[in-house]
Amino acid sequence: MDKNLAIFRILDANLDRVREGLRVVEEWCRLGLENSEWADTCKQMRQEIAHWHTSELRMARDTPNDPGIELSHPQEEKRETINQLLQANLCRVQEGLRVLEEYGKLYDPKMGSSCKKIRYQVYTLESELLQNNRYQKLKQSPLYLVTSATENLLTIVESALQGGLTLVQYREKKIDDIIRLDIAKKLCELCHQYDALFIVNDRVDIALAVDADGVHLGQQDIPIALARRILGPNKIIGRSTTNPQEMEKAIAEKADYIGVGPVYATPTKPDKKAAGLDYVKYAVETSPIPWFAIGGIDETNVTEVKASGATQVALVRAIMEADDPKITTQELLKKLNLQ
Repeated sequence: MDKNLAIFRILDANLDRVREGLRVVEEWCRLGLENSEWADTCKQMRQEIAHWHTSELRMARDTPNDPGIELSHPQEEKRETINQLLQANLCRVQEGLRVLEEYGKLYDPKMGSSCKKIRYQVYTLESELLQNNRYQKLKQSPLYLVTSATENLLTIVESALQGGLTLVQYREKKIDDIIRLDIAKKLCELCHQYDALFIVNDRVDIALAVDADGVHLGQQDIPIALARRILGPNKIIGRSTTNPQEMEKAIAEKADYIGVGPVYATPTKPDKKAAGLDYVKYAVETSPIPWFAIGGIDETNVTEVKASGATQVALVRAIMEADDPKITTQELLKKLNLQ
């Protein structure tokens, strides 16, 4: 085959790939998120790419004799969540742009430069979209399960996920790191299978290693700014608070969410005095960021907590020690009028 013709075919195929992938992302930004700024960004990039898609390159197309049209992979045939769909298409766009950048240097150096610029724009868009999706899911999660040590941890968490749980924090203080890391990896994969967020308690290193959605920090843990530097700008960072002063500090440090409690005395935090419902009411009036009432909350008192103004609650024993975590999760969601 003529080398120039082969290059034209490569350019044509990847121009198509990039334009198609951008259109998929653009439609979600426009109609799914109703974000005109991101939709316009996609549109502008598509139009820039279309500028390079000349009739000369289109004429080189030979679809019937393309040996790659039958190639596929099972992972390409199914998308479980919007996040997976967006991630797949953004990766497709980035890969296509890299091909265009390199082969474009042989065709027209300006094309290579243009595609390089657009590729970095796509990286930025990807970061903003993923952070937005995580943050929206955080705000829309009424129940937050904080795990406790148990032999059948994965079974309990999966049962709760089947009941509608969308936010899980892995909390474990007393096992070896190699075991903790393995469990965190399995929990992260399980949560993402059910399109739920996965947060690691305290350990920024483990959150980074398993690609968790974020980390939850106590008052004695590292500063939020340092955790942000380690994890990057797209991960969720939460902070426990027990009084208005700690809340004010966490907000000033730009936490993505805070824990408010303990509302009731709890064996999970035996050294912490109950903050009571007054602190919940204070959060209702004061906190500009998402917050979760936590501490001793279960099916018997969640209605009382809700009546005090809480719309999101975190709990441990109510689900971890339930006879049927799936049914318990469903009942808790019903009490919050969200299922």
